[in-house]
Amino acid sequence: MIIRPITEDDWVAFFPTFTEVVEAGETYAFPLGLSLDEARGWWVESPPGVTVVAVDEATGEVLGSAKTGPNRPGRGSHVSTASFMVSSAARGRGVGRALGEWVLGWAREQGYAAMQFNAVVETNTVAVRLWKALGFEVIGTVPEAFESRAHGRVGLHVMHQHL
Repeated sequence: MIIRPITEDDWVAFFPTFTEVVEAGETYAFPLGLSLDEARGWWVESPPGVTVVAVDEATGEVLGSAKTGPNRPGRGSHVSTASFMVSSAARGRGVGRALGEWVLGWAREQGYAAMQFNAVVETNTVAVRLWKALGFEVIGTVPEAFESRAHGRVGLHVMHQHL
């Protein structure tokens, strides 16, 4: 697997994963029914941020994607954030971990002081376990802040790591 900046062809290949994850209703509060161009605005970062894809070296298949950059502008720009999506076919193969390690390395190289995830759905136990394994802590939970399709209203964790 290689991780590299997203291209237009990658975006087109990744868009079905974006749609699948959003439509599942368990991890992201993005609007439903976004077109290819509309969804790009929600996922593909502009500098100083970056969006990358994880690609199977042998097949060229886009396995997942991550976006990262400053969590807030101005006085908050010393803290980074990131978001991740992995195709259902690639789950359980270490893609999320590889993307998580990549964004943490990128944030350190860029001189960020910390990384903060603003909204990790508490019922997304696979992601919560992974982020904890990579050094994040849950520093608070906003109760009933996310409408899970399967669980109803559930909390959103704020997770943080000093870099």
